Amino acid sequence: MASALSSLSSTSSSLLQHSFTGNSKAPITQFPNKSARFSVFAQKKAKKLRKIILKEDVTDVGKQGQLLDVRAGFFRNYLLPMGKAQLVTPQLLKEMKIEEERIEAEKRRVKEEAQQLALIFETVGAFKVKRKGGKGKQIFGR
Repeated sequence: MASALSSLSSTSSSLLQHSFTGNSKAPITQFPNKSARFSVFAQKKAKKLRKIILKEDVTDVGKQGQLLDVRAGFFRNYLLPMGKAQLVTPQLLKEMKIEEERIEAEKRRVKEEAQQLALIFETVGAFKVKRKGGKGKQIFGR
């Protein structure tokens, strides 16, 4: 085994010393330094995040309809199987934007109606409601 390993290392080192010429008339290049040092840098582990929308409130994560970035494993192993979230798609984002605009329009309409009612009550002033009452002018009760 040791002889096979040494013959393999000598073959590989001889390949490094000689260059391949083939049919081309390229100049012969040799590696001048056999003991060249190579530095290998490890790549940082990329954080795998997924953009999701929560379908319901999740404690310590967020509220329903919230757009979040969560780790892929958390989404794959917990949120997706429990049906608590879904991945964000361009179509889903468009639908969310339309829904938000509809909700804002509804809020504006309700606010305008409330302001109109407030204006009507201010102009009318104080008014009395006449009701038949019992003892001590109580409408309900004993």
